[in-house]
Amino acid sequence: MLESAYEAGLMYELLQRPLRVDRQKPVAVIYKNQTLDCGYRIDLLVENEVIVEVKSIETIERVHAAQLLSHLRFAKCKVGLLINFNVKWLLEQGIKRVVNGFPDG
Repeated sequence: MLESAYEAGLMYELLQRPLRVDRQKPVAVIYKNQTLDCGYRIDLLVENEVIVEVKSIETIERVHAAQLLSHLRFAKCKVGLLINFNVKWLLEQGIKRVVNGFPDG
C-alpha cells in the first residue's frame, strides 16, 4: 500500500481517540531571520507535540531518522515517531522513536 493510504488510516484512528491531528502540515525553515518555504511537510502532527513520519519501505535507514530529526528541529517539537508499515510485526519492528534535544533548534 502507498504511504498516503497508511497516513490517512492512521489519522482516522488517531481522530477516533479523539486527538488533534494535522496532516501534511507545512513547516517553515528560518534562516538568518528569514522564513524560507522549502516545501517541508510533516506527515502527521499529533496534539502539536508529536511528529509522526509514515513510511512503507523495505528498511528504515539513518537518513529517514535524520529527516525526522530535521522536522523536529524546524517545528520545535521534542518527540517524533518513524513508523514503517512495510514490516511483518509493526509494534516490534516498525516503530522508531526520535528525540530532539533542542540544543541548536
